[in-house]
Amino acid sequence: MTSFTAPVDDILFSLETIAGANRISVWDGDLAAEIAAHFGAFAEGAIAPLNATGHSQGCKLENGRVRMPDGFKDAFEQLTEMGWQGLTAPENYGGMGQNALVAAAVSEIFSGANLSMQMVCNLVPGAISTLRKFGNEAQQSEWIPKLAAGEALSTMCLTEPGAGSDLSRIRTKATRNENGWIIDGEKIFISGGDQDLSDDILHLVLARTGTKEDGVKGLSLFLTSKNMAGTAITITRIEEKMGLHASPTCQMAFDGCPAELIGEEGAGLAAMFVLMNHARLDVSLQGVALAGHAYRIAKAYASERKQGRRPDGSEAVLTDHADVRRMLDEQRTLEIGARGMAHVALVELLNGKRPELVEFLTPLCKVFCTEAGITSSNLGIQILGGYGYLTEYGLAQTWADARITAIYEGANGIHELAVATRGLRLKGGAGADAFDALIEELTDNATVLELRELWRKARASVAQAEDPTILAHDFAQLSCSLFHRAVCSRFAESNSDLEYARLRDFALSRPLTFSSFLV
Repeated sequence: MTSFTAPVDDILFSLETIAGANRISVWDGDLAAEIAAHFGAFAEGAIAPLNATGHSQGCKLENGRVRMPDGFKDAFEQLTEMGWQGLTAPENYGGMGQNALVAAAVSEIFSGANLSMQMVCNLVPGAISTLRKFGNEAQQSEWIPKLAAGEALSTMCLTEPGAGSDLSRIRTKATRNENGWIIDGEKIFISGGDQDLSDDILHLVLARTGTKEDGVKGLSLFLTSKNMAGTAITITRIEEKMGLHASPTCQMAFDGCPAELIGEEGAGLAAMFVLMNHARLDVSLQGVALAGHAYRIAKAYASERKQGRRPDGSEAVLTDHADVRRMLDEQRTLEIGARGMAHVALVELLNGKRPELVEFLTPLCKVFCTEAGITSSNLGIQILGGYGYLTEYGLAQTWADARITAIYEGANGIHELAVATRGLRLKGGAGADAFDALIEELTDNATVLELRELWRKARASVAQAEDPTILAHDFAQLSCSLFHRAVCSRFAESNSDLEYARLRDFALSRPLTFSSFLV
């Protein structure tokens, strides 16, 4: 099996040269490089070796509690001792006080090394952000230090049976009593709903305080925890999944569970979106990480696997064959382009000057980056042939783990719908206008700008359509392709390495399949 290698240099080049991290006042390139290198070494030595064993062992529910696979608790203890759980927590709460770009570098490395463990650990930055924005002083003082120290991990409790993407159907109820609030109901698909890594688990729960007729306006956000709740929270099952075997996906029952309101009553969805938006860009980076890992496995194998003959009669390896080179090039362009797209969105988010652009870019990143991870894993399996279909080389697990990323944190079809509706209407289409301008900021490549003209015509068609939902998929995919090709072109223009120019030309030559706009 090919060992995991943290793509530190690729990440730093993308952040600084492609996304322009130097425009952000808090960016320190030397410090970021040092942090990424340290975490990369830790991930390669302590986290990545647990990936395959965690996948084969999975999690177990024993006496109502989840037991993680062998080695995970020891690795988590090392993670917390080194302070990584507090990477973005403010220093006055015991954290490192690092910015979201440094966190993005660490998160991508973590995801590539062991996505299951990353899934359990990496809701903490979003939970800290939510508490800082909506929590009261007592909640911040109690929970942020615990999260930063690794004494507690966190969850996001939204989904219920029959209330997946439609949050207006949430039935879990929060009611007042003489001591505050109690929660009754059921949540499903809760990542890390229980585990034996941390002493406590902070649960952020979306529950109904209004009537069913109030819809999402009747939802409020609450916090509770494993230790606070005791027997009032029951783990009724953990799901058996095709991937992410070492990430316990729990079904949870709340029965008179004591809880505290976060923020204002009835404003739960706004508070939860802080956590959800962090998670969506984090999931984009998961797709990038898996796309890159699949590429490196395939490249290492194809460079050594003897197959056929060269024109001079000498033994050939797989990389001597044009179709294999095509698939490797596609994997690589997916990786570097998707990473650049996510980094551009993150830099814009931190810059804070074009919030409508961030709102337009976030669903594009979620769609393209997660599909990049799935496609690259699938291509890797094809390159390795029968060996790719075996578990030995890790690509079967990479594909199985990647597949969920297009579903959780909002199914990709919902994000495509958001691009074609809210993305074109919000503030008169300000986000789409800013996206139009961004393409030219990234590159002056004639082929990309020609595609932008097609995108402009498509935008007008969608905006005028009686039912834009019919065009949503094609328009979002066209937007993703335009963004991706612009980023790949910027790579070629920013680096003298001929590999990037070749990959740009490869990306620009890919056929377009947006039937709604190519007639």
